[in-house]
Amino acid sequence: MSSEENFIEGIHFYYDENNFLVFTEKYLLQRGNCCGNGCRHCPYNYKNVAEPLKSDLLKKKNSR
Repeated sequence: MSSEENFIEGIHFYYDENNFLVFTEKYLLQRGNCCGNGCRHCPYNYKNVAEPLKSDLLKKKNSR
């Protein structure tokens, strides 16, 4: 993303029921890599997330 003008609610992020900002898969793909934070919509299968969190997140993702 080149500027904040291109950061659009509903496309790149949304707020969940607890008012947390959640990045969308579209935004995460544009960013280009896994940040290792365990993002809810990570399209990179949590590549840079440390164990045991990585395994827990993958189980949760695959059970949806």
